Amino acid sequence: MSTLQEKAKSFHQSHVKGKPLVLVNVWDAGSALAIQSAGATAIATGSWSVAAAHGEQDGEAMPFQLVLDNLARITASVDLPVTIDIEGGYGRFASEVKENVSQVIHHGAVGINIEDQLPDGAGLYDVEEQCLRLSAAREAADQAGVQLFINARTDIFLQNTPERHNDALLEEALIRSNAYAEVGASGLFVPGLQNPQLIQQLCERSSLPVNVMVTSREPSPQQLAELGVARVSYGPYPYLQAMEYLKDLGQSILSGN
Repeated sequence: MSTLQEKAKSFHQSHVKGKPLVLVNVWDAGSALAIQSAGATAIATGSWSVAAAHGEQDGEAMPFQLVLDNLARITASVDLPVTIDIEGGYGRFASEVKENVSQVIHHGAVGINIEDQLPDGAGLYDVEEQCLRLSAAREAADQAGVQLFINARTDIFLQNTPERHNDALLEEALIRSNAYAEVGASGLFVPGLQNPQLIQQLCERSSLPVNVMVTSREPSPQQLAELGVARVSYGPYPYLQAMEYLKDLGQSILSGN
């Protein structure tokens, strides 16, 4: 893939309901190369993993310039479409989001995750304000001439325990999905949602392709495909597994076993 535009088009086309794009989230150029070598068709970062790998906390504590520098190393190292998790966009106001998304595109990304959780993690942006922020991201992409995949993350389910996931929350998610689609979002990301029935209903009724995050080996991408999911991502799971293996390896070497 020789151009950013071609990568963006390919990335969009890979989101197919019932035949999901599977993303094993990475955190730096080395992990991106490993996942590319494993047969991936696209590369996705996870903000928690990127922050942890750089000695930072999640929640936009990592300086945005460092986020961009890390992204540049990733996009220079692989030949696949790259999508980056920019949390809440590293800015409350639409103008800040627009500038930051422009920078992300300039550094080689063809997709972003952008969430509707407030910066302090307490509650969500109201629908109208989040729509302004998403519209600004789309405007930045249009001006850059890149068909950016805007994966609009809603934290409705993440901010409620699984026992509280019900039809009422589903309806709230659908309101946001429809509103986000109208202002240029490309997909709906619903971290925290685990209930198969609710996932299936959301996939059937959402106007946007649905991204579900898995934090273990179950459910499998095939099981989620049967529910209508278009994208499966693994969040911090790959990083946590890699660090656990590294710790075990270190203990084995250092103990002489």
